[in-house]
Amino acid sequence: MGKIKILIADNSYLIRRGLSSLINQTSDFSFVGEAAKADDLSEKLLLCNPDVLIIDYASRFFCIDDISIIQQYFPEVKILAITYPQSKQVISKAIGYGVTSHLLKDCDEDEIIEAIYSTSKGEKFMCGKIVEQLLEEDKISSSKYSCDGVKLSDREIQILQLISEGLANKQIADKLFISIHTVTTHRKHIMSKLKINNTASLVMYALQEKLVAAES
Repeated sequence: MGKIKILIADNSYLIRRGLSSLINQTSDFSFVGEAAKADDLSEKLLLCNPDVLIIDYASRFFCIDDISIIQQYFPEVKILAITYPQSKQVISKAIGYGVTSHLLKDCDEDEIIEAIYSTSKGEKFMCGKIVEQLLEEDKISSSKYSCDGVKLSDREIQILQLISEGLANKQIADKLFISIHTVTTHRKHIMSKLKINNTASLVMYALQEKLVAAES
């Protein structure tokens, strides 16, 4: 399998340098280019043919409508949005336009790396603060994630709580003194039991079952 090709779109020089440094330090990733404004983005997408576009659609020289244009002309590109906090209406609109995953700029290195992996596979990945806003926006019924007859072990509940707190697999492994492989295995078992296939839904389930407390 080849490296995941990543293009960065953000008006901030420091943000672009920081993300490109992280990408270059990860063996499975390939930094293929950057765009500092929307006017350059289409050309960069054509030239670089990325698997994942990391974009701050709310930064200067970009806008949320750029997302729908990207999806129209470059439907194979998966989009990871990393922005400063936005309103729930803006986040919902971005996801509706085609954003695959959404983080905030205060998310840590492990979470960004995990989000890139998930996004490249077309899997949604969102930080806990984003999920809380979407829960309020969509008024998701707890019955959607009902789990009659399903029992999670104490360790699985512990891991689900840590996932819901925004910890990446490596952070959970370090905190519980277990291997990343063990965390990944538990995570797969949890998803299988709950019939859930992405991190955002796991967090939703944990919030609605009151396994974790929503932040005020």
